[in-house]
Amino acid sequence: MSGTKTIDILDSTLRDGAQGEGISFSIQDKIHIVEALDELGVKYVEAGNPGSNPKDMEFFQQVKKLNLKNARLCAFGSTRRKGMQCIEDTNLQSLLAADTEDVVFFGKSWDFQVTDIIRTTLEENLEMIRDTAEFLKKNGRNVIYDAEHFFTAYVKNKEYAMKTLQAAIDGGASVLTLCETKGGCVLDECREITKDVVKTFGDKAVIGIHTHNDSGLAVANTLMAVDSGARHVQGCLLGIGERTGNANLSTIIPNLQLKMGYECIPSENLKIITPTVKKIAEISNLHLDSGLPYVGTNAFAHKAGMHIDAVLKNPYAYEHIEPESVGNERVFLMSEVAGRSMIIEKIKKFDSSIEKDDPVVAEIMQKVKQLEFEGYQFEGADGSFELLVRKTIGKYQPFFKLHYYQVNSVNPRPEEGVCACAQVKVEVDEQIEVTGGEGMGPVNALDIAFRKALERFYPSVQSFRLTDYKVRVLDGKSATASRVRVLIESSDGNESWTTVGVSCDLVEASWLALVDSFEYKLIKDVEKKFKKII
Repeated sequence: MSGTKTIDILDSTLRDGAQGEGISFSIQDKIHIVEALDELGVKYVEAGNPGSNPKDMEFFQQVKKLNLKNARLCAFGSTRRKGMQCIEDTNLQSLLAADTEDVVFFGKSWDFQVTDIIRTTLEENLEMIRDTAEFLKKNGRNVIYDAEHFFTAYVKNKEYAMKTLQAAIDGGASVLTLCETKGGCVLDECREITKDVVKTFGDKAVIGIHTHNDSGLAVANTLMAVDSGARHVQGCLLGIGERTGNANLSTIIPNLQLKMGYECIPSENLKIITPTVKKIAEISNLHLDSGLPYVGTNAFAHKAGMHIDAVLKNPYAYEHIEPESVGNERVFLMSEVAGRSMIIEKIKKFDSSIEKDDPVVAEIMQKVKQLEFEGYQFEGADGSFELLVRKTIGKYQPFFKLHYYQVNSVNPRPEEGVCACAQVKVEVDEQIEVTGGEGMGPVNALDIAFRKALERFYPSVQSFRLTDYKVRVLDGKSATASRVRVLIESSDGNESWTTVGVSCDLVEASWLALVDSFEYKLIKDVEKKFKKII
């Protein structure tokens, strides 16, 4: 866009994000994430520290084979070690061996870190920063300097903190990234410090921002820094990372691009940010927070009847942007407070001929209210609600008939990873299939047995998996006889859906949710085949 202000985005999912709890990327995982970020259009992908472990070095060799369209890979490392020449430092040699056009290195800005942590002199630290930048620059690299703990350093000893930035510039760094490492900075502080740095060094280098979310302000501080003159933004697309995580780029990019007039990625690519986030979450084996701004499944979800009615008339009434602009979609949550308008909107997906006053609408509303009285909850179970609607309006045909299922606990365990077994007997087109399965718990065993029974008839059941399983006791007063509600979330990598089951028997509640999950998947498969035919 002509005249549009630009922001350079650096995604650190593969480096800083990998420090988050439960994150362990394989080389293939990292390659898939690079491809996804490249497709999205981010400028830089900080791909790891080649000097830290053999896996990262191997990754840098493998990733050279990719034909990237947008993203520039960055190797990441530290300054040279104290008392050592750059040419002797194996970490810096690893950065060069990674053979990336851009290199990010970090150094100490806070005098306390210099004297008490790495235990060297303040002057030696300045030389370490200057020497490292110069070494990398002379070896043909574009140098991005990350000033670690900069905001804390500025407050404690402004004069020295600013000297560290000058040392990086003297060495040839083209970007100075102000790192809010401890995540404790508040907005006014972030704004004033960034303004001062931009005023002092903005004509010599691009000023960047890197924030953490320990105070819940990572996104806000990033936006504040950009408003103060920063033009390079670092973070992770999912906001993952050590402690409470890094600045969430899936929130920052739409805010900058749609609300503040900056271009962070090609404008046409903003429509794929939601599917890109889902893809990276799937690769990372993470459950995506449904409440995430812009990209979460509830970002444009409406539940109250009056809200739904207004949105159906004009979405501007309750939506700050069009969901489609970020690749998301509007969702109407089913509950006892939802109105007739929402029911109609759901039904029209399957039968556009049904009108608001059709008796079937009242029938569905009555069923929903009765089921919710019994403990069902459909606002978080879109798959089960769709099946309920289909069954009521006659747009449903069963895929199988259950003869029985049986589950037993196994103790002592016959082998590692087994504590239950299940048997399922189903009938499809008058053909009987009896299968068994072993698993970690009765539900896992039941899932395995059920898949085995159906895969002969429907091979696609092996292409999706259960991604989340929740149990809630609905009436604690009844103790072990209490009714329970089970929510199961499933995904085939492209789409996610949630189903629900309620019973006094935990296994039966799980079975009901499990069956809905399988049937939802099979219905979608049939519809996709039909669309291809026509």
